[in-house]
Parts: sequence; C-alpha cells; structure tokens
Amino acid sequence: MVLNDAPQQNRTPQSGKSWGGRTPAGGDVSETNATHMHSVTIDEVITTVIMARVTDYFGFFVYAIASALVFPRLFFPTFDPVTATMLSFAVFSFAFLARPLGSALGKLLESRIGQTGRVTAALMILGSSTVAIGLLPSYESIGWVAPALLAALRITQGIGLGGSWDGITMQLQNAAPAGRQGLYGMVPQLGAPIGFCVAASLFFVLTGFLTDDEFIKYGWRFAFFGVMAVNVVSLFARLRLLTTNFGGERVSDSTPVITLFKEQWRPILISTFMPLASYALLHMVTVFPLAHAFLYAQHEISYILMLQLIGGMLAVFSTIASGILSDRFGRPRTLGICTLLVPVLCLSIPTLDSYPWVYILFGFILLGLAYGQSSAIAPSRFEPAYRQSGVAMSTNLSWIFGAAFAPLVGLSLTAAFGLGASALYLLSGAVVTGYVLYARYGADAFLIRKS
Repeated sequence: MVLNDAPQQNRTPQSGKSWGGRTPAGGDVSETNATHMHSVTIDEVITTVIMARVTDYFGFFVYAIASALVFPRLFFPTFDPVTATMLSFAVFSFAFLARPLGSALGKLLESRIGQTGRVTAALMILGSSTVAIGLLPSYESIGWVAPALLAALRITQGIGLGGSWDGITMQLQNAAPAGRQGLYGMVPQLGAPIGFCVAASLFFVLTGFLTDDEFIKYGWRFAFFGVMAVNVVSLFARLRLLTTNFGGERVSDSTPVITLFKEQWRPILISTFMPLASYALLHMVTVFPLAHAFLYAQHEISYILMLQLIGGMLAVFSTIASGILSDRFGRPRTLGICTLLVPVLCLSIPTLDSYPWVYILFGFILLGLAYGQSSAIAPSRFEPAYRQSGVAMSTNLSWIFGAAFAPLVGLSLTAAFGLGASALYLLSGAVVTGYVLYARYGADAFLIRKS
C-alpha cells in the first residue's frame, strides 16, 4: 500500500527554473491572475512563502501570548486569576469561530474586486483590528466596554484571517518535483515555529526589561504595534505570490457552501479530523504552559519563554524533518507515528510543575513533526473543481475543533482535576486523528516502512 496523498499531476522543474504566465503543464491560470505574472524561481517563491507565513503567525502568537499574560489582568480584573484567564481564553477562541464567516465574505468580495483585492482588504482588516487591540483602554478606565471591545476586535481578526486564506500549501505541492511533495508542503508550516519565536522573543524582552507594572500599563502594547509593521511585509509578500504562477493549479475559492458540503462532505470530514492532534498540540505547547506557569507553578515567565524559544527552534528542524520523513515513508505514516507519540507527551505534562523543560521541548519537537504535514494532507482528497474551497473549509473546521478551545479546555481541566487532567484534551485529539487514519489506511499508517 502506498501511503502518500500528494497529487501527482503538474510536476514542475526544480529550483533555478522559472515560470511566467502559463502553467508548467500548459494550462491557463485563473482570470484574476492572468495578467502581469512575474517570472520567478522556486527558491524565490519558497522565501516569499516563508516571509508571508512568519509575519502571519507573528501576529497570531502576539495575541495568544497576551491572552495568557496580559488580558486576564487588564480586562477581567474583577474575577479571580483562574476565572479571568478562562474568560480571556474564551475570547481567544472567537477568531477561530469567525474564520468561516471571513472565508464566506472573502468569496463575495473576490467576485467583485478579484483575489488580489480580497487578500489586500482582508489583511488590512486583520492589521487594523490588531493595532486597535493594542490601543484599547483597560477595564479600570471604561468598565465592561473594554472586554466587549476586545471580543469585537477578536472577531474582526478572525474575519480577516478567514478572508486572507490563499491555499499556498496546495500550490507548493503542485510545484514540487516528484517525490518531494512532503518537503515542499511543509514550507508554509515553518511560519508557525518561526513566528512564535519572534513573538516570544519580543515578550521575553518586554517582560525582562520592564517592571510588571510597566509591562501591564504600556509595555505589551508595543508588541501589537509591531504587528502592523510586519503586516505590511505580509501584504507585499502575499501580493507577490498572487501575481506569480508557480504551481500549475490555481482554482478560485468560489464553490457555494451548500454545494460543497453536498458533494464533498466525506473529504471535508476526513480532512478536518485527520490532522486534529497537530492543531491541539499547537496551543497546548505554546499558550497553555504560560498560563499554567503564571497561575500555578509560579515559574518566572522569562524562564518559560526562554524554554519555548529553544523549543521553537527545535520545532523548525522537526518541521523540516517532517517533510523528509513524509517523502520517504508517506504522509499518513508520518502523521500516524506522531499520533502514537502524543500519549507519551501526555505522560510528561505533570513535569510542568517542577521540570517544565521536559514537556515543553518534547512538545515542540512533536509539534513540528505533526504540524509540518497538517495542511499538506488535505488537498488530494478533493475533486479538482472543489479543491480550494474544500481545503479552505476543512482548514477552518480543524482550527475550530483542534485549536480554538485548547487553552480554555486545558486550563478548565487543570482547575477542576489537576494538571494531569489537561492531558485529556491532547489525548482526545490523538484518538480522533488515530481513528481517522486507521479507518482510511488501516494499521499500515502506524508502521514505519518505506512507501
């Protein structure tokens, strides 16, 4: 059995070769991007993709870190620390719930102003709402209006995120030479560990060089102002990608939602739940340890951030390794073996109290291996006419079911039953992923053998 889901059509030349306004397979690009195509090498495309994703994830993790360290005290000071943090994490989930709405609005906008206009508008919405969060007054200044505005702006962020989705992983897979789909497919995923390292570095400096009072009053705001600057970089990087034909398949995300679910409900379910363990890992190794350290373990936040910086760098290498392993053993097997390792990570969660480096470093390594292929596993499941719409929908649903509530559920389980109980969330993600892999590929998905 060959366990590799990468599409086999439209193979393109390796690095150093360039493409213009026609696809390598000879097909026309979409009408939106049919003119003013740039001719670039695949190396330039990869660099641009990484730049775009790093800037996206930087803003993503700036909010995530602030939701653990800042917002509970600033916007929910009338509650006890644990409840305040839960409320902050509840607001954190709003962006993921709003992503499908952003995708739907993006489709309507694209039909009027094109793909480039849609992405530009979405990133401007995302950047503006992020900066606005950095300007919000505290609860002490304007009362309940402050958390209400935070919630509204978080929803706006989600709309911007959903509207800016570009399907770049799918295009890179199409651009990959035969046998290199896993390596190319992991490139956009490098944005997560690198973007987290940039965000964590900024908070490490802010918490280390400012007093706690200075940090809460104004220091955290600089991180959000920085997001706007890098958002401009992301915009130009995205526009460069949108005006570059490098993949051989550029399909508009235009299928009506009802039609999509009617015709492709089975691929949507599989593509939503197969990578669920990796999405749960993302927040359980980044956001959750910060909240736990602050509320329970009383570790210095700078110490936890330093461990996470080291873990983020390890995750960069393990993300690259996921591409190599995927090409050698198949993507389902790579994800299957990572899924089997999640229960081992669950056993290490209690070390967050005394030896947090054990869970954090192991968690980041496993995150890179699993998350590196989480987006690449979906595209080939959909018929070509539904591919971009199907991948966008399943990606949004994966974020909701796997990542949106991870910090909130993890902290709730810890508050109710102790730290070890937080492992149940990770374990549930692994069970769902394992079940889908087994149902689709059988026991071969969990055995190491060359495809």
